Amino acid sequence: MRKVIVSMNITLDGYMAGPNGELDWHFECWDPNMGERLARELSMADTILLGRVTYQAMAEFWPEKTSNPLCPREEYAYAVMMNHHRKAVFSRRLDKAEWCNTDILKDDIEEGMEKLRIETEGQRKNIMIYGSGRLVTALIKLDMIDEYQLWVHPVLIGKGKPFFGKYFDQQDLQLLTTTTFPSGVVLLHYQVLR
Repeated sequence: MRKVIVSMNITLDGYMAGPNGELDWHFECWDPNMGERLARELSMADTILLGRVTYQAMAEFWPEKTSNPLCPREEYAYAVMMNHHRKAVFSRRLDKAEWCNTDILKDDIEEGMEKLRIETEGQRKNIMIYGSGRLVTALIKLDMIDEYQLWVHPVLIGKGKPFFGKYFDQQDLQLLTTTTFPSGVVLLHYQVLR
C-alpha cells in the first residue's frame, strides 16, 4: 500500500498559518537548500493530495513558475514536478480543475483514500500532502497518515491556525531523520508507529 506523507511548514509554536492564513513567516526563512530537499522528497511521490483551499492557492502560484525566466534553478525542478504530478483534491465545492493533472474527489474521505492507497497502475509511488490542515486532521482521525515531514521555522507568531489540534487520539511517532538548514529551519521526519 502506498505511503501517505504530510509535509508541513510550521512555526516553532506550532502554527501552520497566521490567523488569516498568512504565510509570510514561511517565505522569510526559505533557502535554496530547502528547495532542493523538497524536490528530492517530491520525486519519491507521484500524487499530491490537497484540500480545496490549499489547492486553489497552489493552482494560482505554480503553473506560472516554469515559464518565469527568473525562477531560481533550485525551485525549477520542484515547479516542474508540482505541475506534472497528479493532484487529487477532496472537495464537494469544486466542479472544475484549473490546474493540469488534477482529479477532484467527491468521495467520502475514507473511501477515496482507500482507493488512492491501493492503486497499482504504473507502480504508483508515495502520496504527498502539502498544507491542507482540515484534510490532514481528518486523515489523522482515520489513521491514514504514515509519515510527517515537519519543516519547523525559527519564528513564533503567537496565534494562528495550529497544525495539531485536539480532535484526535494519541499517535506515537518515531523520529527517522533531522536536517538543519542554514536559515535555521529544522526538518523533522517522523514515521507513525502502529
